[in-house]
Amino acid sequence: MNEISEKRLNFIEQIIEHDLNEGKNGGRIATRFPPEPNGYLHIGHAKSICLNYGLAKKYGGEFVLRFDDTNPSKEETEYVESIIEDVQWITGDDLSNRIRYASDYFDQMYIWAEELIKKGKAYVCNQTPDEMRDNRGTPSVPMKPSEGRNYTPEKNLELFRRMRAGEFNEGQYTLRAKIDPASPNFNLRDPVMYRIIKSEHHRTGNKWQIYPMYDWAHGLEDSIEHITHSICTLEFEHHRALYDWFLDNLDNIWRPYQYEFARLNLTYTVMSKRKLLELVKGGFVNGWNDPRMPTICGFRRRGYTPESIRSFCREIGVAKMNSIIDVVKLENAIREDLNKRALRRMGVLRPIKLIIENYPENQTEQIEAINNPENENDGTRLIPFSKTLYIERDDFMEEPPKKYFRLSIGREVRLRYAYYITCTGFDKDENGNITQVYCTYDPTTRGGTSDDGRKVQGTIHWVEVNNALNAEIRLYDRLFTKENPDDTQDKNDYKNYLNPKALEIITNAKLEPSLKNITPEQRFQFERIGYFCKDNIDSTPNKPVFNRTTSLRDTWTKIDNKN
Repeated sequence: MNEISEKRLNFIEQIIEHDLNEGKNGGRIATRFPPEPNGYLHIGHAKSICLNYGLAKKYGGEFVLRFDDTNPSKEETEYVESIIEDVQWITGDDLSNRIRYASDYFDQMYIWAEELIKKGKAYVCNQTPDEMRDNRGTPSVPMKPSEGRNYTPEKNLELFRRMRAGEFNEGQYTLRAKIDPASPNFNLRDPVMYRIIKSEHHRTGNKWQIYPMYDWAHGLEDSIEHITHSICTLEFEHHRALYDWFLDNLDNIWRPYQYEFARLNLTYTVMSKRKLLELVKGGFVNGWNDPRMPTICGFRRRGYTPESIRSFCREIGVAKMNSIIDVVKLENAIREDLNKRALRRMGVLRPIKLIIENYPENQTEQIEAINNPENENDGTRLIPFSKTLYIERDDFMEEPPKKYFRLSIGREVRLRYAYYITCTGFDKDENGNITQVYCTYDPTTRGGTSDDGRKVQGTIHWVEVNNALNAEIRLYDRLFTKENPDDTQDKNDYKNYLNPKALEIITNAKLEPSLKNITPEQRFQFERIGYFCKDNIDSTPNKPVFNRTTSLRDTWTKIDNKN
């Protein structure tokens, strides 16, 4: 991940450079990305990954991937493994030696919790979650404290140790910080530090019966790892006072600081893990890695490159105010990247046969085609050509409208890289559907140019019949039809805006034979159609599956303009 923005410094870079100039933290920079292993990462997480990893790399600092595995009832090893894979894919870096877990620090967190209890700054509360919620108070009315707030440190310590020993049921007791029942910041109204959870932890097994809350654990993890700049999204802004309170009330502890930036919100997308999980469990998509999903693994399966996602994150920048980013910026980032790197190939998605009447029977020749006009170092390839070809059904019209420059009776067009052809006729079936088209070719126009200087307005692509590769094509599009599917009164209404055309499956596509033995990491531009990659899960040796990464143009802009 070597790309460093040449734009002026964002506000976090300004803070870091000021700290470096002041000699703060001994001139060290250390950042972290702290996901919860309770789901798959999405494109919003990519922004945080790029920011935290990029800052550490830019300033010669340290970066760790730390799992906030503090709630075993919602966490799975599957999520841990997927997150590691995603972060390493985005950064392009092997993070094997920089992976940490909150559970690594449970013993030390417990010691610090007892320290606050002994100081009279934490207590055991017997209010149920519902009672706690009902007793929070209002901005003008303080919270109603539980009797535990008046317990002696000795009694609270005894109860807390019994909580750890597993003597109580879930929800029976919590450990709360003793801060301010009347604080206008509700996060300071005696927040919960520990709760009882009797679920097996994916790393510590059944060692613990109590688990730390995120607000308690977060700053302590940063302290243990000597993080210098703890960078969070804006929803944690009001939690910063609590982050600071915990650290300021513990002795002999490294003091990190928290800074907030605007999270990524994207049009035609939902970013809520809860909603994404509902889409998966409800069968609206085919798993977390469905290419329609905004998950990182979904984008990877769809054919996005890590370079394009990093470029997108640099383009949108780092801000202090929340906003919604047009998904076109992301789509343009992958188009720009693939235009440079993707090899060109020919594929016919909805084939009809084209028979060249004056081409020799039983002859096959090899036509030279350019692999990538944007990069001459990619060279050329040879593709077979014979009397019978496949062309796109839309590339012939019986009664063409004005400005239709493809095949129709009497019209001459260019076959890409091959010859000029002139349409002479067509056949129909009993239902009136065109089944095949006839033409003649000019053998003097090999390579797609004419010695006599005549020009044609249309160029169409093709695939030779005898060597065509049969394939399934999946045309992916935006998952929602509404620009902001979260903007509804009912939190479940977002499903009403699922795009029924987000996936179109074509089962009888014909591709040029060079696409037979390729890897899922390779991306291609199917000429005149879009960018594609081989699906790494559903492809078989006899029938590969290709996913459309993106179209060649932003077709949604045209749709919006018509509306």
